[in-house]
Amino acid sequence: MTELRPETRTVHLPRPSLNGSRPIAVPIYQTSGFVFEDPAVFAEGMGRPDGAFVYGRLSNPTVRSLEEAIAGLEGGVGAVATASGMGAINSVLLGLLKPGDHLIAQKPLYGGTAAMLNDLSSRFGIEVSYVPEDDPEALRAAVRPESRLVYLETIANPVTQVADLPGMCAAAREAGLVSVVDNTFASPVLCRPIEHGADIVVHSTTKYLSGHTDVLGGIAVFASDDLYRRVWHFAVELGATADPFAAWLTLRGIQTLPLRMERHCANTRELALRLDNHPAVAAVHWPGLPSHPSHALARKLLPDFGGVFSFDLVGGRAAGEKFMSSVRLALLAPSLGGVETLVLHPATTSHRSLTPEELARHGIREGTVRVAVGIEHIEDLWDDFSQALS
Repeated sequence: MTELRPETRTVHLPRPSLNGSRPIAVPIYQTSGFVFEDPAVFAEGMGRPDGAFVYGRLSNPTVRSLEEAIAGLEGGVGAVATASGMGAINSVLLGLLKPGDHLIAQKPLYGGTAAMLNDLSSRFGIEVSYVPEDDPEALRAAVRPESRLVYLETIANPVTQVADLPGMCAAAREAGLVSVVDNTFASPVLCRPIEHGADIVVHSTTKYLSGHTDVLGGIAVFASDDLYRRVWHFAVELGATADPFAAWLTLRGIQTLPLRMERHCANTRELALRLDNHPAVAAVHWPGLPSHPSHALARKLLPDFGGVFSFDLVGGRAAGEKFMSSVRLALLAPSLGGVETLVLHPATTSHRSLTPEELARHGIREGTVRVAVGIEHIEDLWDDFSQALS
């Protein structure tokens, strides 16, 4: 059979074999451990991510099905599922870095990641340098003898800058650095960073992969077996393991991922275009708009431009607070990637830990509102946004 496309892969997930048959849906193995008859098999399973199932913190059939499914979607050799997106990010960073190392990160980042990098610097002496997400030469200039890792986001949170993955990952590889890409905003439907040279891809599976705002989870996917095993060993010691029920819900969500992403992107395009012409809006940040600084790069890398965008209101923070308290259909809530539309104020929520200078560096203003667009009817969404803006 030829290589399956994402639309088919998401339907036909890895399923465990059961004495000559397989279940249609992946079962939930809600057990903390497994019983053995052979001590050698027991012992071997304790030290391998692909060995026999031993203990829930090390491995579980439902969790492994999720890991194999997302590794297949991303084109990786293996994956480590975790209890949250930050669990995946921390497993990678803490598993690969040590005090005295140097990390290079793109300037616009998710607030939780930015806070974690600040913590690595202050507590563990891991220095962090920031470069533009689309400037391989700046990355090359930032490399030091102690540099170990480059951290990027396919589509940045919340102003949606798009990283030059081919250029940045190539520059990282030239310098012998590991490149890590957060692909949460794009999902494997819109981008597969390993195809562009990334070594590790991380996701908050809470978002588009599960897709129904009822799961907390994360995953790291690896292009090489060496990195996979190194991070797996650390992740199980850290205890960031995914729960089998959360893994099962995520597997169920993945099966509709391509259909949902198509609707998310279509709704976002229409809202972004309409808001871009609204007198109450100073600027709209979505890479599908020709005015966005990442538009040309996004057209090269992505088949569509994602389901999250942000916009700046003319009246600044007061206007932003008024808008968010006035929406009736959209929900004032954290997260993204679910079927419902969510709005938030990044400066006081997702990026609240950043200083005013850091907020400015990320392109976040007092009147910036982030919208995670759902799959509702576009005219109902527009009616809601219109009345809130008025």
